[in-house]
Amino acid sequence: MTSDSTVGVIEGLWRYPVKSTGGERLGSAEVDGRGLVGDRLYAVRDGEGRFGSGKNTRRFRRMDGLLHLSSRYPEGNVEEPELIDPRGEPVADPTAYLRGYLGRDDVELAREGAVSHFDQLPLSVLTTATLDWIRAEIPGVPVDERRFRPNVLLRTPPGTRPFVEDDWAGRKAHMGEGLCVEFVRSSERCVMTNQAQRDLPHSPLVLKAIARAHDNRLDMLATVVTPGTARVGDAMVLE
Repeated sequence: MTSDSTVGVIEGLWRYPVKSTGGERLGSAEVDGRGLVGDRLYAVRDGEGRFGSGKNTRRFRRMDGLLHLSSRYPEGNVEEPELIDPRGEPVADPTAYLRGYLGRDDVELAREGAVSHFDQLPLSVLTTATLDWIRAEIPGVPVDERRFRPNVLLRTPPGTRPFVEDDWAGRKAHMGEGLCVEFVRSSERCVMTNQAQRDLPHSPLVLKAIARAHDNRLDMLATVVTPGTARVGDAMVLE
């Protein structure tokens, strides 16, 4: 016999319309089998078909500077995002702007096709217990959830230990209206956590702290079992 357990309350919901750019904070979000509707639906793609990221892999190409940009869907329309420049202004032609900004004539803003824009799994959940631990480890470095790009920031009760997310692997959770997810594993972090963005300065101490304490892993990744709606203030209940 199993019992349900409320482990926290949603404090923040984040969606990133254009992969590797700053995202938009939401009060509520529709979640389907792919994740938050519209999340990372677009990416900066180069002439070889690789996507702009903070690292180089078979699918991704490091493109420094993307985190100084941000993206949003105007008035909730998730068909085509706005790209926002470092001054906070939307650009008229995203592809033309990106070519000038990155100094590359082979990049374009591209909608997801057969190749997924996600690094790993579609949904990332991070707790305030873990976030507070990182802040305490590197007190001279400004740290908030934007460095780790979760979809859900979960406010956990006082006294919750850091990295409590590890306990969720293999379990299902319910939140909001009808939404059920299944946790799989934590994210392996890369240099993107160190990079400067907007008002957060570059610091190698961020990744070093995670590597030292938790083998470069942070958050908990999930797949979507049943689509639904998540809202700030909703409880997350583990089966």
